[in-house]
Amino acid sequence: MSDQAGGTLRDMAGEPMFPLNDELAQSALEEMAAAVEKCGLPGFLADRDDRLTRFLAASFSLSPFLFDSFRAHPELLSRIDEPFLLQIDADIETARAAWLDGEGRVSDSDIMLRLRQAKRRVAFLTALADLAGMIAPEKTTALLSDFASASVAATVDHLLTSAAGEGKLVLENPESPSHQSGMVVLGMGKLGACELNYSSDIDIVVFFEPEAKIFTDKDDPRSLVPRLMRRLIRILQERTGDGYVFRTDLRLRPDPGSTALAIPVEAALLYYESRGQNWERAAFIKARPIAGDLDAGEAFLAEMIPFIFRKYLDYAAIADIHSIKRQIHAHKGFGLVAVHGHNVKLGRGGIREIEFFVQTQQLIAGGRMPELRCRRTVDALEALREARWIDKATADELAQAYWFLRNVEHRIQMVRDEQSHVLPEDDAELLRIARMSGFETTQAFSGALLKALKTVERRYARLFEREETLSGEAGNLVFTGEDDDPGTLETLRKLGFDRPEDIARVVRTWHYGRYRATQTTKARQRLTEIMPELLKAFGASRRGDEALLRFDRFLSGLPAGVQLFSLLKNNPNLMLLIVEVMSAAPRLAEIIAARAHIVDGMLDPALMTEIPTRDYLAGRLEDFMSGVEIYEERLDRLRIFAAEQRFLIGIRLVTGSISGFAAGRALTTLATLVIDEALQGVLAQMQEAHGTVDGQRACVLAMGKLGSSELTAGSDVDVIVLYDCDDPLAMSSGPKQLDVPRYFARVTQRLVAALSAPTAEGVLYEVDMRLRPSGNAGPLATRLAAFEKYQMNEAWTWEHMALSRAHPLCGDPSLMADTGAVIDAILGQTRDHGKLARDIADMRARIERDKPAKSPWDLKLIPGGLIDIEFIAQYCHLACHVPRGEIGGADAMTTDDVLARFGPEVMATGDLEICRKALALYTDIAQLTRACLNEGFEPDTAPSGLLERLCKLADCPDVSALEAKIADHARDVRAVFEKLLPFAEDKSA
Repeated sequence: MSDQAGGTLRDMAGEPMFPLNDELAQSALEEMAAAVEKCGLPGFLADRDDRLTRFLAASFSLSPFLFDSFRAHPELLSRIDEPFLLQIDADIETARAAWLDGEGRVSDSDIMLRLRQAKRRVAFLTALADLAGMIAPEKTTALLSDFASASVAATVDHLLTSAAGEGKLVLENPESPSHQSGMVVLGMGKLGACELNYSSDIDIVVFFEPEAKIFTDKDDPRSLVPRLMRRLIRILQERTGDGYVFRTDLRLRPDPGSTALAIPVEAALLYYESRGQNWERAAFIKARPIAGDLDAGEAFLAEMIPFIFRKYLDYAAIADIHSIKRQIHAHKGFGLVAVHGHNVKLGRGGIREIEFFVQTQQLIAGGRMPELRCRRTVDALEALREARWIDKATADELAQAYWFLRNVEHRIQMVRDEQSHVLPEDDAELLRIARMSGFETTQAFSGALLKALKTVERRYARLFEREETLSGEAGNLVFTGEDDDPGTLETLRKLGFDRPEDIARVVRTWHYGRYRATQTTKARQRLTEIMPELLKAFGASRRGDEALLRFDRFLSGLPAGVQLFSLLKNNPNLMLLIVEVMSAAPRLAEIIAARAHIVDGMLDPALMTEIPTRDYLAGRLEDFMSGVEIYEERLDRLRIFAAEQRFLIGIRLVTGSISGFAAGRALTTLATLVIDEALQGVLAQMQEAHGTVDGQRACVLAMGKLGSSELTAGSDVDVIVLYDCDDPLAMSSGPKQLDVPRYFARVTQRLVAALSAPTAEGVLYEVDMRLRPSGNAGPLATRLAAFEKYQMNEAWTWEHMALSRAHPLCGDPSLMADTGAVIDAILGQTRDHGKLARDIADMRARIERDKPAKSPWDLKLIPGGLIDIEFIAQYCHLACHVPRGEIGGADAMTTDDVLARFGPEVMATGDLEICRKALALYTDIAQLTRACLNEGFEPDTAPSGLLERLCKLADCPDVSALEAKIADHARDVRAVFEKLLPFAEDKSA
């Protein structure tokens, strides 16, 4: 084929085109003959034997689009026997001048009509010249690209002229509106490389100089220019009765999901320097100024060269190249080379593989070899050959295959003016493409096509034969641009995600650098490397979508990502652990999101093997508090330490490395150390402000779950502050004296504030002091003698039950010992067992009546639940009237310890075993669910990972079996309760 600038279609060489069938060809001949008479077309169009007429009839039979264009606009054939390239060039110039009007301003509707009329003629004549073999495929792409560039340029000039007419701009030269306008309009992709498809969208990006002289103070260019671009899109792509010009896509601009249609040049350069992605480097190889201020466009591209073409070939550059390979085209994701239904652009052996073959090597060497910085694919192939990066055979074979495939691509699109790259599945439709391509049979066409595809596949495979692809066994994982890749969505489904479109959107957000953690090139590079395993791990967890969205919230708050992504790459177990947290424990996931540095603690080698004992935690607390002198800073440090250690205890629970009992002890030990540290700080502050009291001693008595070492995540702490001194009527020694009751009340108030007041680091613990003598009506701090007197003479049975869980927590050691002795004396009193049993049973009945369980999963309140077991244990303890000091010390005793120590004196062995087994199960479930959830547990709304963990620890196949197991335990515990503590006949009394 050769271009014939002065030739007409009558001069076409080679064999005549075969029509799709004789019937369609005859219909076309008849309609052309009728149009000769009706519309005054050239007379030879009525001659059925004329060679050009037969060619036109064959073309119309093969392309419904061309036939429909002729029917709607017969005048398209009025000059068909004249030099066609001159006509096309004239139409391109008509488009370029469409913004001009000697009689006044051109309206949007005027330029829309002019461009559409010119596009109709260009598309019609170019298609016929291409089908006739009068122009090569590269000429077809060049003509279409020239027309598109002219259309965009005319529209931009029109918009600038229009804005100037409204007083929003002041043009440097009204006869050349874009001159020194600072408007940078770049053609991207095939438009930039003058390789436009027949029915292609056009990709453009628009930048502007806000300081350009054309902008007035009246309108901010940051809002004005994007408004103009919205008009540009409408002018070019809105379908009217005259069709459309080009579908126009501006989504190749920086971060299109969150930026305006046009952005300032400086902002764009900053984006590419700091957040530009690998695929954007490849895209800018073909970028070309096509409209607006062309000088400014060239200057912009000059600034972009260091971003596109790296000067040195280092490890990071190689990783980027591999990343582009993985993102732009996942090689293993498109099946085998085929004909029927094959995608000649994206499929195996297709156009994209040739483009990527070229672009990869341009990016590798273009920084050092400017001669490789070619926009057109075939020019780059030749440059690579001349630079000896590839041999002549490779360059020739790929160039030949490229234009063959582009030719086929044009035919696919000429059929119905659709932007498709897929060959028909149907034999009859495939024959249409074959004959438009110059082949009489599908067999001949298929042979030529397969030869081209296999040539490309072979050359492409050699280039990347040693590279592992992101697709791997799973399939595509492509997250470039704004549109979803169908293969990637299918891969995400296979990995286990229910909403692949949402997941793809989230991952694109990461790759666009919209979070601080992914803004640097190195961070995105590391993220790309771990992406397959990360998605595989999330997909493998039930409800992986929810888990990944929690991970997204975590990333959104992360100040930097390189370290984390590197850690995940080098520590697969850490990746699995984070995925487990995100899938099973929303509460822990929120903590990670709020305190990203907490991930460092997850790298502790002892995390899963060492139980957080008092020595373990005390050593870490001492190190963490070292060097801190200011009281407020100490409180913040305590909050940070407690939050991190509670989190790490939760991690141990989620992974099953500690039991529920161990978690309760660890959380209580942590609280003990923290409350002690806070108390010492408060006493120091009091001494500084108010002095001391002679012989003063103070301690904290732990009650409730804090007292029994059974705290859960998020538990309140129940405490009583006790004190003693030489003279209860004395005054403190400081400059601001206080009497003894007010002094220790102030100590208590400050301690509560130190623990529960919110600071920038949150709250340590909510404090509950209602278990002190006389409850809320009693003094905030209680003298030990008054506490002993109240407990001996006035306390109710329920108060002694509560006291059975108490233990001195921290403070003055001698007062703690004295307090322990007082408690021993109270608990060691001889009691009426019948009255004790009735009081406890009545209390349980009132609770059951006034506060019934909300669901079978309310393990505390269900009949036979935790309260039943705790009451049984407390009955055993009080009924034995044995001081704790006589049987093992006055330290904290858990409910299970109490059952083990006192149960055998009161209960049958079998009943005791029932209660302890149920308590272990309830505790495991309660500790795990409280660690993982902010709200109460319900199977229907619980994360899937948590359900799996619960079933695993209870050795149940599913949640229904676990619910049945809980019901069985509860029934057995209630039977023991009623045997030991029979209810009165009327429970409601």
